[in-house]
Amino acid sequence: MGKLKEIILLCKFHNLPVLAEGLAKFALNALAQEDALWWELESIVPVPLHPKRERERGYNHAQIIAKYLAGFKDVQLLDKHLVKVKNVPPQMSLALEDRQRSVKGAFAVNRQEGVRDKVVLLVDDVFTTGSTIGECSRLLLEAGAKEVRGLTIAQA
Repeated sequence: MGKLKEIILLCKFHNLPVLAEGLAKFALNALAQEDALWWELESIVPVPLHPKRERERGYNHAQIIAKYLAGFKDVQLLDKHLVKVKNVPPQMSLALEDRQRSVKGAFAVNRQEGVRDKVVLLVDDVFTTGSTIGECSRLLLEAGAKEVRGLTIAQA
């Protein structure tokens, strides 16, 4: 990931949420030719932080990236529709085999009516094993989303 990793880490852990706009623009440029990703998209949902972690950090970087993407694409942002109910260690700190176990039961859909029958884009910063995106997608589909697409800024 190189420089991109450095920018994500600065945004995420060094109180530089201002970098989120540039990360959103980077994603749009990188995916400019991927029309299918944006076709009939109705809502954007950020992967949430646990409330305790968000209070400590002061922001959720995925939410800010998602907000910019929603604005750039003129799509509804569904913030707080997906919530993190279990404070688990960051995925990057866990061994591969522990990652899937740690996200089971960590998230919940808070507002099913907002996602029901919608094509949703789920936004996170980094795709490592797919555990987080997979669990959140499963929950959104169970809550009635018509389709869930995933967008991450980088892949570890």
